[in-house]
Amino acid sequence: MRYVVIGAGAIGGTIGGRLGQHGHEVVLVARGAHADRLREKGLRLLTPTGPVELHAPVANSPADVTLTPDDVLVLAVKVQDAAGLLADWAAAPVETGTGSSTAGLELPIVCAQNGVEGERLALRWFRRVVGVCVYLPASHLEPGVVVSEGTPVSGGFVLGRYPTGRDELVEQIAADLADSGFATAVSDDVMAAKRGKLLDNTGNALDAVCRPGDGYDELRARARAEGEAALGAAGATWADRRQALPQLIEMGFHASAVAGAERLGSSSWQSLQRGGSVETDWLNGEVVHLGRMHGVPTPVSEALQVLAAASVREELGPRAFDVVDVVAMADAHTGAARPHGA
Repeated sequence: MRYVVIGAGAIGGTIGGRLGQHGHEVVLVARGAHADRLREKGLRLLTPTGPVELHAPVANSPADVTLTPDDVLVLAVKVQDAAGLLADWAAAPVETGTGSSTAGLELPIVCAQNGVEGERLALRWFRRVVGVCVYLPASHLEPGVVVSEGTPVSGGFVLGRYPTGRDELVEQIAADLADSGFATAVSDDVMAAKRGKLLDNTGNALDAVCRPGDGYDELRARARAEGEAALGAAGATWADRRQALPQLIEMGFHASAVAGAERLGSSSWQSLQRGGSVETDWLNGEVVHLGRMHGVPTPVSEALQVLAAASVREELGPRAFDVVDVVAMADAHTGAARPHGA
């Protein structure tokens, strides 16, 4: 199998870098200065045990790749950037080797993203969708360079067919990733693991928009509690990391210092630092959506969603607000959500 990694940033760059390092055929899909640097000098993957250099084919779009039936697409862009890309890759021609072609929608697509929306989107265009719950501390702030801090493995993945089940393809992808320095598990209910990770990620927006101070940890706890309440009201189950991938805990997996690099914030923090869009609408926004659907108040999540959007719109950069700003907005949303006469 050849892995076509759509979005060779922090997550995709680590996946593609490690797969390529261990002999698997890889294509890296990127844009702009990052793609240019990948073509000129290859991918430089900085890890706790030293740098890894990977020189692999680089594409900007489906037009730059001759797809074959043996390809596996790995969607590693943030979910807010996924819809347009999915449509393009689903329509891309796939050469069958018999003088005819089919369409990209026939290829399997692996959704290596935070949140629970990527798989939903992918299933609109692709027939075979593999969900992945990603545990992988990494950052990408410099063109051509990805920093992967995980040790003693680069990260962990729970994989499964979406919406449920498993098959030989999922088992093979899991085996290839395990062979490339990752902990892996296959689950018949991968979305339970992804919902557990969603709860972990409810603090990403707080890290991105808020300077630490008194009350910071309480806000993080409140955001997670809102997520648990909203998922519970929706009748959704979730599995935490210890349940979903126990070997990752048993091996003492953690983020370690990488020479020449400093981890400054979450993936959402990195998005604001780069000046791009942020995935809060699909993390805290998922909590807000479920809360509104099922009558569960989610004022902290809503405040973080609003402040993250303001940070992008007004180009404020990361951590532009104080704890008191988040609390004030959450209190305002709490009041707005009260029924008349309450």
